[in-house]
Amino acid sequence: MTPQNPAERTIYRSMVLTWPFYAVGALYVVGPVLAWVLGALAVLALYLGPAFRPDLRATGPVPVLIWAWIIGMAILLVALWIGHLDWGLGLKKTIKSSIGWAKGWALLALFPLVGAVLPIRREVLIRGQCVIGAWTLALAPVLLAAPYLGLPERVFTSPLKAVGGPGPEYFSLYLFTYDPASWTPRWQFYAPWSPFAALLGVIMVLFALEEKNWKWMLAGVAAGVLMILASKSRMGLVGLMACTVAPRMMPLILRGWAWHVTAGLTASLAVTGSTLAALAGDAVAAFKGARADSTRVRETLQRIASERWQTEAFWFGHGTVQPGSHAVEYMPIGSHHTWYGLLFVKGAAGFAALLIPLVWHIGFVMADAAKHARGRLPLGILMTMVLLSFGENIEIEAYMLWPGLILLGVHLREAEAA
Repeated sequence: MTPQNPAERTIYRSMVLTWPFYAVGALYVVGPVLAWVLGALAVLALYLGPAFRPDLRATGPVPVLIWAWIIGMAILLVALWIGHLDWGLGLKKTIKSSIGWAKGWALLALFPLVGAVLPIRREVLIRGQCVIGAWTLALAPVLLAAPYLGLPERVFTSPLKAVGGPGPEYFSLYLFTYDPASWTPRWQFYAPWSPFAALLGVIMVLFALEEKNWKWMLAGVAAGVLMILASKSRMGLVGLMACTVAPRMMPLILRGWAWHVTAGLTASLAVTGSTLAALAGDAVAAFKGARADSTRVRETLQRIASERWQTEAFWFGHGTVQPGSHAVEYMPIGSHHTWYGLLFVKGAAGFAALLIPLVWHIGFVMADAAKHARGRLPLGILMTMVLLSFGENIEIEAYMLWPGLILLGVHLREAEAA
């Protein structure tokens, strides 16, 4: 697994060094820098064409779906400017928010562009994730023992926080954290908080399942499952089941017998429907009750964001998140949910700017996954991103999702070349 060009080498080394970067609080810096440097390299490869060095030449024109992502993220920037103008937030805050866009939303277009244009192999990304998994397993004994050895939760906060970001947790080295509801330890590994670590664990499992070397595959799967379980995240458990199984069931869409079985199961709902509905309701109630305080805060945040979006700033939003009250434990209004956050901060225009390319991309990948095994991994990644969007603000976490985003671009290139 030797990188064959500078782009692959940069990507692979950046993945392998994930834990060292985390140890010095640099991950939030590495992601955006990587996006813009490799994005500029992709644009240069497109512009120079055959005049560019042979091992970095563009593999073809930019796929239409990549243009959809670029246009969508550009619309989000314009919506941000309009929102700031509407609410008189001033030039200083507009510049700061625009930089935030460059470190967040822009990455959802830049990394797929890199994967679609530059000659990057998916095998490099898969092996890189498995190496991160090996690092995680090697460090796990220290992390898991830390709360029982009396070690501190947070070791230090890096001076790199001076570059600016959503909060100090993005630049801090944590061994573990305590759940404020139960006062039991949770682990977040190299993520800023535990639920996000669980979804990163899901992505690690998805990548590892595509690894051809069984030793690296086992390392990736074991590390991913450990991240999901140790984070104690409900969303991670759902993702582990849904995002790994569903993509592998897509070929059944083209099998006649599968439709017959589905028809039979559907007909049986006439007898079992009420019982299944009651069981599903109980399961949802138990799911929410597992962390009742968290569920209450999230639902209140969503209700406030929705009401204020409809009554105060329908088209272009409020321009930025706003402080929350004691009722939501002082969490910012517009946080903890990508879609409600988009409505509150960037309005209906911003909501559509993400929804359209995302739905289009999911539809394309679902169709390809039904016919080819190459579509399984990108479909799993997109499903994980959708799941993540219902509990987190996906734009401030794009700096950690970048291997999956590059893979989405690589898949589009492979599909067009087939």
